[in-house]
Amino acid sequence: MLRFVGKKAKNLIRNSCVLQRLSPFPFQSSSAFLSTFNNNPSSSSDSNSLMAHNYSQSPVTLDTINPKIKKCQYAVRGEIVTLAQNLQQELLQKPGSHPFDEIIYCNIGNPHSLGQQPITFFREVLALCDHPAILDKSETQGLFSADSIERAFQILDQIPSRATGAYSHSQGIKGLRDTIAAGIEVRDGFPANPNDIFLTDGASPAVHMMMQLLISSESDGIFCPIPQYPLYSASIALHGGTLVRYYLDEATGWGLEVSELKNQLEKARSQGTNVRALVVINPGNPTGQVLSEENQREIVEFCKKEGLVLLADEVYQENVYVPDKQFHSFKKVARGMGYGEKDISLVSFQSVSKGYYGECGKRGGYMEVTGFSPEIREQIYKVASVNLCSNISGQILASLVMSPPKVGDESYESYFAEKDGILTSMARRAKTLEAALNSLEGVTCNRAEGAMYLFPCIQLPQKAIKAAEAAHTAPDAFYCHKLLNATGVVVVPGSGFGQVPGTWHFRCTILPQEDRIPAIVERLTKFHKEFMDEFRD
Repeated sequence: MLRFVGKKAKNLIRNSCVLQRLSPFPFQSSSAFLSTFNNNPSSSSDSNSLMAHNYSQSPVTLDTINPKIKKCQYAVRGEIVTLAQNLQQELLQKPGSHPFDEIIYCNIGNPHSLGQQPITFFREVLALCDHPAILDKSETQGLFSADSIERAFQILDQIPSRATGAYSHSQGIKGLRDTIAAGIEVRDGFPANPNDIFLTDGASPAVHMMMQLLISSESDGIFCPIPQYPLYSASIALHGGTLVRYYLDEATGWGLEVSELKNQLEKARSQGTNVRALVVINPGNPTGQVLSEENQREIVEFCKKEGLVLLADEVYQENVYVPDKQFHSFKKVARGMGYGEKDISLVSFQSVSKGYYGECGKRGGYMEVTGFSPEIREQIYKVASVNLCSNISGQILASLVMSPPKVGDESYESYFAEKDGILTSMARRAKTLEAALNSLEGVTCNRAEGAMYLFPCIQLPQKAIKAAEAAHTAPDAFYCHKLLNATGVVVVPGSGFGQVPGTWHFRCTILPQEDRIPAIVERLTKFHKEFMDEFRD
């Protein structure tokens, strides 16, 4: 009986829904999309039940809420995922009701939800820190590695009363910031100041903090790549600024051309937009490219010359899969060019959600803030203080990510084997999916150099585009919905990330476990052929 319950629980966990963000470039509203495509009778009756209530007298209506909320939208937890949830519920209630037996979520960078196991050393230290009473028990020596016990003692010594349930300093625990700064120094070869580190609940709150700082009105603009991660367009909308687009060049492997930056900056300024900052995502999301060091130097020079804050999203710094590319932080590049604190304003974002660790639910991350005056630093600290502090488990994990076991430590060999196993498997998965996508009619996919995604371009037949128009949705969303209904595979339309007008894409993660990749390839290949045959001009 216990074995049956355990198996049932595993199946439920495996099938649990994974959500993320709505599209920043919507073709239409979520409600319209769902009403067009949702054929779930139970959902329909639920909707009718809700509509039966009269909210006309409510003081809160769509006309009275903050318009910035309505403008803000995300893609990766959008309409397609809502539909996938409905299908998943139907599969649980009526097995065999669809031509697939499970939903495969390829829409989100959420590794553990797709079967990736946590790094043992990290979890051992977290467990010991959260329950320090077991550190003094004799049994602990046999259950935990010696270096995880030692690291837990070191961390707890930096926390008053060993209280991981207490608030910390608003920037994060000082000893953990010391560890992170030391890790940055090892990575870059240049000094790092723990007072420049702000520990946050993942990278997203850090991005919001910088948008709050930089945007004072709609005339303030933030330069963002297109395609982009929807966090940026959403946070710019929430804080009332203007998204200034620069387009990555798909033909050159999603290259970032400084000539494009210059043209778009001149255009924005001519329209009265005060462009305050440049967002660079490296490695790229959703595009997966890794910038060359030479290109990074050009970007640093551009920001310095134009007086822009450089916002460097570097959360995928561990995810590089090709031998001819290497990650370099923008701070390392800037310092290597001889630029110091007073030469360029730079904010670097890191997260424990990505890399080989994939600890999305722990909500750990940090930003390193350099090149700002003491007066501005006080304002950033004030914003951080409003939220009191980030969660302590995430803070601890961020310090572990930047200071993992070293050669000679008891956990080093097992740690390295886990890390290497995850990253080499990701590289194989990326290559397999890339090859499969490029084999499809009308599909081209650039090389997956890094991050966790592929962003293929689809040449959709005119008949399919007209069918999408009739369904009042974007053509790539139409394709993704058809794919979901036919295969149970969830991907995100490119219109949720932005794309060159007239082109269509989707984002697919490389994160399903390696033994699942052949099934995804098989389902996708069969569907695509049938789709193209159905809508062939």
